[in-house]
Amino acid sequence: MRVAQVGGFCIGDSRHRPVVIAGPCAAESLDLCREVARIASAVCASLRMPYVFKASFDKANRTSGTSYRGPGMKVGLEWLAAVKAEFGVPVLTDIHETYQAAPVAEVADIVQIPAFLCRQTDLLVAAARTGRCVNVKKGQFMAPADMAHAVAKIEGEGNRSILLTERGVSFGYHTLVVDMCSLPQMRALGYPVCFDGTHSVQQPSAAGGRSGGMREYVPHLVRAATAVGLDALFLEVHPDPPKGLSDPATMWPLAELEGLLREVAALDDVVKSRVVDGSDRRERGQFSGGSEGE
Repeated sequence: MRVAQVGGFCIGDSRHRPVVIAGPCAAESLDLCREVARIASAVCASLRMPYVFKASFDKANRTSGTSYRGPGMKVGLEWLAAVKAEFGVPVLTDIHETYQAAPVAEVADIVQIPAFLCRQTDLLVAAARTGRCVNVKKGQFMAPADMAHAVAKIEGEGNRSILLTERGVSFGYHTLVVDMCSLPQMRALGYPVCFDGTHSVQQPSAAGGRSGGMREYVPHLVRAATAVGLDALFLEVHPDPPKGLSDPATMWPLAELEGLLREVAALDDVVKSRVVDGSDRRERGQFSGGSEGE
């Protein structure tokens, strides 16, 4: 499997714990971004988990046209650059239009393709041409294997720094479910995988002009994804989620980030130790095949 170089570490390097990509859904203010980055980076450093700050300068796919979208690209990138300089962490943000790719890549270490736009060829090509790591969120309408086409579009531009993110799939109206098999299925495409623990509990457009969600199930899905095996974990976090200007029903409380990540770190250690132990036993010939008919 290839790895994705981001800052001073690689996503997909099994020698370290999963990379944590965390920040508010929308960039609401520089002070908010700084607060989240300060606390999240400290928590991740204490747990030896590489950290990437994320925030969106424009939420172009809000349910309602009157909902808060963000500060815009110019101001948003200034805030991201300030966070990057002050805390020395890589940053991620998403793009919705091809013209945004180049200026965003001047600041962002990871250029993200939103799930709704993961089939948009021109957008994928523009992101790929920046040379930055491209995080493609799997569409809520797509099978894991179909992400091979998005991968091919990026590879076609000579970019092989790719991250693939699972964020749930539509199940009837206003509901998402997560098939944990999608993580190994996407990894089989040859690139590291990420699990979006907060968007996966979203209830799209279910809260009267905005999306609802079931935040209480974030730990359950995050633990399950970690047990399956992941290279990165995506979480939207906020000091006071109900007062957040975007996705208030699904963002995770910043004060509870450390507790959740401690569980992730512990589970990841167990998963990696089992892989190593199994590998060692196979090398020693201590595994035997089952009898026919078992």
